[in-house]
Amino acid sequence: MTLKVPARIYVPTVASPAKIAHIRSYGAELVIGGERYAEALAASEQWAAQSGALPIHAFDQRETLLGQATVGLELDEQAPDLDTVLVAVGGGGLIGGIASWFAGRVRVVAVEPDGAPTMAEAFKAGRPVDAPAGSVAADSLAPKRVGELTFPIARAYVERVVLVTDEAILEAQRTLWEALRIVAEPGGSAACAALQSGAYRPAPGERIGIVVCGGNTNAVDFGRS
Repeated sequence: MTLKVPARIYVPTVASPAKIAHIRSYGAELVIGGERYAEALAASEQWAAQSGALPIHAFDQRETLLGQATVGLELDEQAPDLDTVLVAVGGGGLIGGIASWFAGRVRVVAVEPDGAPTMAEAFKAGRPVDAPAGSVAADSLAPKRVGELTFPIARAYVERVVLVTDEAILEAQRTLWEALRIVAEPGGSAACAALQSGAYRPAPGERIGIVVCGGNTNAVDFGRS
């Protein structure tokens, strides 16, 4: 449904060409600035304060979390016997929503690039803290820190965080395409990378669900995005 409501979207220079093209195709005004998402967020907040526009946070907002929780609902309906779900983490909105839905009924494991360990650092500190933000998956998994709303949910319902290398992410991205013909951006391949690389080792008979998230790539970009 088109509501004819103007939207201004802020992304950093690290945003992939595919993401930029998608946003523009939807008719939004796109502002590209800053090297990382924290800088784009700050610019968007400044604009909202000046203009009176309604701010919508990419991951740290109640409505966003509720939307992400529907992924957990769909998993529950389609694969009701799962033991564990592996979910890639950037700011924590997706895993926060999924973990909220399952609320401990299914083991939820966070997966992050080792170059952008936002949730891992938050777990160590006991609160959201600034973390490195560099990775082949920086387009979607490298905010400055996890969200203030998402972290308490993760602390309550996420069993642990596992880290994967950029090499493992790119290998999983290739595997998803070659074996399943699934086109996934690097961030969307991170959860698969945890299983394929051995960063997460399931117990015998453990039923694993992997969330392949994000669509900011094209098949021709594999290994270069």
